[in-house]
Parts: sequence; structure tokens; C-alpha cells
Amino acid sequence: MAAENGDIFELEGYGAAGMSGNTPVVLKKEQTVPMPHGSELMMLPQRRPVVYNIAKNQFEIIEDNPFDPGEKIFPVAVFNSPGYVNRHFCAYDDENIKNLLPLFSYGAVGFGKKNFRSAAILVDKEPRQDLRQMPHNGIVKGVKQMQEKYPDNRLIRHLETCALQYGCPAGKNFFLKRYEAPLPTSTVCNANCLGCISLQIQNNLCACQERISFTPSPEEIAQVSLEHISHVKKAVVSFGQGCEGDPLTAFKAIEPAIRLIRKKTDKGTINLNTNASLPHHVEKLCRAGLDSMRVSLNSVRENCYQAYFRPSSYQFSDVLKSIQKAKQQGKFVSINYLNCPGFTDSKKEFTALKEFIGIYKIDMIQWRNLNFDPKKYCELMLKIEDYGRPLGMETIIKQLSKYFPKLVHGYFNPPLF
Repeated sequence: MAAENGDIFELEGYGAAGMSGNTPVVLKKEQTVPMPHGSELMMLPQRRPVVYNIAKNQFEIIEDNPFDPGEKIFPVAVFNSPGYVNRHFCAYDDENIKNLLPLFSYGAVGFGKKNFRSAAILVDKEPRQDLRQMPHNGIVKGVKQMQEKYPDNRLIRHLETCALQYGCPAGKNFFLKRYEAPLPTSTVCNANCLGCISLQIQNNLCACQERISFTPSPEEIAQVSLEHISHVKKAVVSFGQGCEGDPLTAFKAIEPAIRLIRKKTDKGTINLNTNASLPHHVEKLCRAGLDSMRVSLNSVRENCYQAYFRPSSYQFSDVLKSIQKAKQQGKFVSINYLNCPGFTDSKKEFTALKEFIGIYKIDMIQWRNLNFDPKKYCELMLKIEDYGRPLGMETIIKQLSKYFPKLVHGYFNPPLF
């Protein structure tokens, strides 16, 4: 629990609880892991904790500290480090509260004998975004080197802000010459996602960072890409970042940029993170030299997808066509699966997901925790269709491995070369 001043404490006599949709669960040690390094604990303002009363053998909603009547207490959630998928989200009650929680994921967390424990599953061991491997001095050194080498490259200047001001791991990795480099390009988007982290104009939400204000030239994009590929083994460069709209809307810059890169080298993986809304553009990018595509989905069912992504100039059928176009050209296709326990692991969604993977021959699922108020999200999805009781996140991941032995489970865009 957390006191009103933000102090976190353990509440004796009560067991830690989590939620999957509207279903509360008791957190057990064997279904938790030590809270991953780099994770952050967060107090949920205004909400009331849902706890498990051990003596009464029941779940309860509490508002005041039972050992100090009159002292307000609040739920505590964990924002887990990259590579971990939430089994459950934080157990809380938000009745009569209209304001949405800020754009983070809210994993369930408890306290063991010695440390905090997250109700999470490790899906990717790669330390690509491990903060312990991103020394600040090294980032500053890399920034200075790039300033001297490319004084006029606006994209590199933008990435400096990402790395130093916003603490973006992808931006940091570019200046540290490791793993995957970001290539933000798009100033606009053709969807209006509820959880967009670069533009919010409704509700009480604030974007997590400013969207890029210009479209880099093909030459600027190629410079960043070739710099990274020439210094990093198994390098990945990716269009489609949190600080931009959808990269397909910047097709006129991206397509010639890919050709410039491939004219110089056949090394490195050129990846596109996208909503896959423009199949004709996807086809042309694949022909230009794109290697892989990651498609963001909260659901593989059209009604649920529409409710979250709120597309303005495309249909869900366009997303499916884009996947088909990429697969027809032999490209590696991942889905950026935005999961929320209770909905994602419901029987109806899981059944649809199995069918989707089988039809479109998806190569990989990147399990990403949905950065949106989980209870409000579940309420919205419930209005569309009753999704039933959860099967369990671990259960569906294991079942998918049985149904599709070649399907890759992870978190990061993999290098292909």
C-alpha cells in the first residue's frame, strides 16, 4: 500500500492481490518473480486498494488503513522493465472515478520475505534495454561524436533529445552503438489510439513525449542507419517509434531512404514498426529492401481493434492485406501485441489469435504490456463483447508454443542478419 505522502508499506494480515479483467486473484510466490531491475513502483491516486483478507478468506476493498483509522491508503502498481509481460494488473477499485490513469502499464506487485515481487513472466532475456548497460558518460560521449561527425543531421539532433531528455532506451542505444537504432520520421498518424504516447487531445491524459516536428530527408535517415549498421554486429534500424506518428504516412521519405541504405550495404536489418494501414506502401517498401515488419495490435478481432486504434483513414482489412503483402515477399512479420490480463487471455481472444496466426503465418509475437488504464480498458472491451473469464497469460503463451512450435515469443525486434 501507499500512504497519501507516497510512502510504501506492507499491510499486515492481508495478502497481495492482482486482477485479470474483473477477476481478483491472490498473488502467490510461484507465480511472481523478484521485481526486475529498472522497474518502478507507482501509487494509484484516488483509487482504493483491493486486498485479500487472510483471516476472513475473502477479497475486500479498503479505503483507510485498518491499523490507523482515518489514514487514507492507495494501491501500488509496478511498471515492469522491458522483457516482462504482466500476468495480472494491480488490484484496485475506481468506481465513480472518470479520470484515466497516466499512460503506463500497471502490473500487480506484492512483497515477499525480502523483496518486492512482480506478477510477471519473462519473455525476453536480451539486455537490449537494461539500464545498467547504458552508462550516461558513454551516451554523452556518443552524442558529442555524432555532433562533430554530422553537424547538420536533424534526425541525430532529435535523437539527442530522445536519449538525454526523455531517457529513451532506443535513442541511448544509437549513441552507445549497440543493438537497435530508432528512425523516427512521421509527424502525423492515420489512427487515434487511446494510448498514443506522442499525442493526446482528449480526456485528462498527457503524452509522454513530444512528437517529431519534421520529416527527415532520405539522406539524413540513411546517414543514421549506415552509421549504426557499420559499427554494430547484427544491427537493427527501425522506423516507427514512440515519438512519431505512423511511419507509413512518411512513405515518400522512407522508401528512397531504404534504397540509399541498400545501395551501400546489404548488412543489418531494416525494420518497420507500424499500424500496417497502407498495404500498397508496405509492398513498395518490401521491394525497396525492408526486411521485417512489426504490426501493432491490441486485438485480432475487428471491433476490439477499432475501439482502441480508432483508425481515421483505413480499415482493419487493410492491416490484414499489409501482412499478406509482406509475407508474400518472404518478410519476417511480428505482431506488437498490446496485452491486458483478463482481455488478452480470454477464451474468445485466444481462439481468434490462434486462427489469425495460422492464417497469416505470423513469425513472432512481441508481448507488450498495454500502457493504458487497465480497468477502463476492460470496461470498454466489455461493452463490445463479454470476453468471459481469463485463461491465464502463462497458459496462452504455453499453448501457442504447442500449436505453433516455430512461433517466436519475445519483446524486441530480432536481427535477421
